[in-house]
Amino acid sequence: DDTLYISGMLGLENGQVPSDPAQEARNVLNAIQGTLEEAGMSMDDLVYVQIFCSDVSHYDAFNAVYRTYFSQEFPARAFIGAGTLLFDARFEIQAIAVKRP
Repeated sequence: DDTLYISGMLGLENGQVPSDPAQEARNVLNAIQGTLEEAGMSMDDLVYVQIFCSDVSHYDAFNAVYRTYFSQEFPARAFIGAGTLLFDARFEIQAIAVKRP
């Protein structure tokens, strides 16, 4: 199957939330990128991304990092304000990727 479902990804460092929201965004996106690479895919194979954020004031910081991970068009995306996330993370991501021919 050419579809990969990713869920519950966090951007922790040694089990801790980084003090910098941008670093946390990089960490979680790097984790997703690594998972995709293990499946023979890239960030450009993502077709849907859902970001849960405990404080939507981090929207701009997240987007500044997010946009650097794609070389083609961005996937469909939802950025959702949420309550407290696991381990007090700021961001939790789930995504769907489909291998492009």
